[in-house]
Amino acid sequence: MPKALILHSGGQDSTTCLAWAMKKFGRENIETISFDYGQRHKTELASARKICKKLDIKNTVLKTDVFKHLGKNALTHDLKMTTPKKALPSTFVPGRNIFFLTLAAAYAYDRGIHDLVTGVCETDYSGYPDCRENTMKSLEKTLSYGMDYQFKIHTPLMFLTKAKTVELIKKLGHLDLLALTHTCYKGKNPPCKKCPSCILRAKGFQQANEEDPLLNPTS
Repeated sequence: MPKALILHSGGQDSTTCLAWAMKKFGRENIETISFDYGQRHKTELASARKICKKLDIKNTVLKTDVFKHLGKNALTHDLKMTTPKKALPSTFVPGRNIFFLTLAAAYAYDRGIHDLVTGVCETDYSGYPDCRENTMKSLEKTLSYGMDYQFKIHTPLMFLTKAKTVELIKKLGHLDLLALTHTCYKGKNPPCKKCPSCILRAKGFQQANEEDPLLNPTS
């Protein structure tokens, strides 16, 4: 069975991908990688550690704070979260997913891993260009050519709505893991319920007719 590396932020989507990868590759054949990239809130990294500890899966955290030196955005700087009609949201971190996957590929290369799994999605998202399928397909080729090593980037959530994502992790038998996840852009626990990420998450659970384990941990 091939091994796989899951990019794990500690959020809802990457945790769903982790559940998907356990089913596809087997728990014993996967590990996760997280990034301390200078984000304003470290809660998501703590969530990633808790989830991986619960599942007995290796979690490696790479520290790289380069993004806060490249420009300003609402995830690495104290800026207002805005969603302009004709521009990308202030939460967009230029190049983040491309950079993360490049680092993940370099990590995987040295460990004989060909399969990378990421939770990007172009259905329920904020218009981020590095979440689109064409970006992932292009990057897969670039990384494979650039390292002379065949990579496969798996994006199991690419065309799923948030409701379908909730349904997927429930079908996989790991809905309970979402009680340990963190998606709030403001880093609050319990979540603020007002930021774009909280609103999108709530919408998904509502449409899936499910209670969010994060809000009802004992249910």
